[in-house]
Amino acid sequence: MKAWLASGNAADMDWMHRRLEERLDPERVLPGVQTVIALGIPYHRPKDEVSPVASYARGRDYHYAHRDRMRALRRLLLELDATIDTYACVDTGVAMEKVWAERAGLGWIGKNGLLITRDFGSWVTLSVMYIDRAVDAFDRPHDFLCGDCVRCLKACPTKAFPAPGVVDARRCLSYQSIENRGVVPVPLRKRFVGRVFGCDTCQDVCPWNHDEIPVGDRRFEPRPLSALSALELADLTQDQFKTLSSGMAVARAQYDGLRRNALLALGGARDQSARAVIERRCEDSSDIVADAARWARTQLHGDAAD
Repeated sequence: MKAWLASGNAADMDWMHRRLEERLDPERVLPGVQTVIALGIPYHRPKDEVSPVASYARGRDYHYAHRDRMRALRRLLLELDATIDTYACVDTGVAMEKVWAERAGLGWIGKNGLLITRDFGSWVTLSVMYIDRAVDAFDRPHDFLCGDCVRCLKACPTKAFPAPGVVDARRCLSYQSIENRGVVPVPLRKRFVGRVFGCDTCQDVCPWNHDEIPVGDRRFEPRPLSALSALELADLTQDQFKTLSSGMAVARAQYDGLRRNALLALGGARDQSARAVIERRCEDSSDIVADAARWARTQLHGDAAD
């Protein structure tokens, strides 16, 4: 992780640099920790379900789903031993979920940097719980089963993998559409076509994500926002966004970020039906929205430049 951060692959996600030693050493988080429990919730969606929102984010925010289940697990543990101490994390804390999930045998970290499981492919969200008690037996780390396959590396629309298993957030559409609060680099903008929040391309092409995988947890069933088109999302009012995104991971992109993304998707697709909305957004009070709209307008005009 230190080498990955030193290479600048975290872009401007400065929070990943903080508390680094705690990320690498559970003892610094929970003194006396003896066991790490890795937890996963599947979220696979039907293949014919079309949405510009990444599969994991179409329904209830996965953070809430995991917290519900971890609270239930903690209650069960306390019934066994009222003095047990725990630390639970769903990617907003300092635990490295994918690493622990691989060590716990849930799956392996694939060449796309995601955890892949035998039963659910990479369509799983993760959390971990540290406990200060030993268990009777540990599962062994999972074997690496990607083999020679490089479909995910070749399919990435922005070539965000400088090496197998290494993701450069600066080029990743998930980072650009969710974490980036500023303008999106011009060379990446056309790749937003069909996407307004996250990107599933490296998962869609993975042979472990086959059609026989069952539909995931009901908590991830789509909410109304995920059924909206890029044009509808670009024209949302702030009140509509607040209402529709409540309780969803999509709220992470914020109002201006989601509209920026939608405008880039419309521009990249050269969607002439979006001309009126794009023109209005060129005068938007948000600089990033107005910038995206002006770029989208050049695409409607068929300008050669990106």
